[in-house]
Formats: sequence, C-alpha cells, structure tokens
Amino acid sequence: MKLNFSNPTTGMQKLIEIDDDKKLLPFFDKRMASEVAGDSLGDEFKGYVFRIGGGNDKQGFPMKQGILCNHRVRLLFKKGMSCYRERRSGCRKRKSVRGCVVGPDLAVLHLVLVKKGAEEIPGLTDDNKPRRLGPKRASNIRKLFGLEKKDDVRQFVVRRELNEKKKKAPKIQRLITPSLLQRKRYFKAITRKRMEAGKQMKADYMKRVAEYRQEQKEARAAEVAKKKKEKK
Repeated sequence: MKLNFSNPTTGMQKLIEIDDDKKLLPFFDKRMASEVAGDSLGDEFKGYVFRIGGGNDKQGFPMKQGILCNHRVRLLFKKGMSCYRERRSGCRKRKSVRGCVVGPDLAVLHLVLVKKGAEEIPGLTDDNKPRRLGPKRASNIRKLFGLEKKDDVRQFVVRRELNEKKKKAPKIQRLITPSLLQRKRYFKAITRKRMEAGKQMKADYMKRVAEYRQEQKEARAAEVAKKKKEKK
C-alpha cells in the first residue's frame, strides 16, 4: 500500500510504499478523519500523529466519508455531494464509491500530519514550500496583515511575478468600495420607490372600488324607487 503524507504547515507532501501489512495494522478498521499514531511505520515516525484524509482502492474508486463499510457501494449522487461533479443542471448519477473504513484492499491512503514527532522526516518536515498564491478575499487579506477596517486592502494584496516587467494580482473578492455602496443605495432606492408606487396604486384602486360600489348602490336604490313609483 502507498501512503501519501501531507504537512499543511510546510505545504510539503511525501509518498512512500509499505509492503509489510503488520506496519499498517493500526490503520485497518479505522474511519476517515480518525487520528492514528505513526509509531508502527518506523523509527522516524515515532511520536507523529496522522489523520486519515481518504484514499483510493486498487481500481481507483475514492473513499467517501459517511459510508460505514470497507467495500464498494453504488450510490445516487446529486449536486453538492463529494466524489461527484454535476455535468448538466439537475442531473443525478449512480456511481461506485469505496466506504470510509480503511482496509487492505486500498492502493493509496492519504494521511495528514496532526502532531510532529521528535525526528525530522526528509521531504515532509525539514523544508518549507511557500504558498504560490496569496489570499483573495478582503477579510483574509486583513487577517494575514493584521489590518483595520480603515486600511486600504488593495495596497496589501500579494502580487505574483510573471517576469521582470510584469506582475499579477488577484481580483479582491468582497471588497467594500464607494461605488459598491452607491450601487447598493441605488437598488434600495429603486425598491423603496416600487413599494411606495405599489401602495399608492393599491390606495387608488381601493378608492375606485369604493366609488364604484357607491355608484352601484345608488343606481339600485334609484331603480327600486322607480319600480315603487310605477306600482302606485
């Protein structure tokens, strides 16, 4: 079985292959998101704790969280479910997925580093791989640089160098600008005007209905009076 280790703090990944099933026994019958000590994998992993992130079986079917078995099942998938990408709007599809319980039939097991041990693991903890892209959302940029609300986020966005002359910056999402506030006020004003116009139209309609009923009442009364007069 191949084990794919990932370290979120350094951004590093490492893939190793283990043929001895005895070393993998602590991982068997554990569910996804369970934390397992890595002592059985070797001396270099002593003190390390890993979280089971997922995996694929030998035929390439992915593990899916929430399916409490160690074999494949066929499920009906719809938009928003993991292991499925909607191709057409409203389309559902029956697909095969592997249960979330670890077993010997897996080809690859994905492990995420939770707790670091005493020794460094070459290719996983000894180096630091910088993030290629900075944050895109305005609140995340403020959090990264410790900015206040009055600070201009656009001055702090992380720019990536394409070449010596050209740099590239992401479009900041959820950025509050004067034009956005003006647009918001404009749409609110339109909604308010529509509501006022609707109220006025309703009042005019109710007034006209009352007048019409009064006219009908008077016409009926006049007709009744005319009939009484003719009888006399």
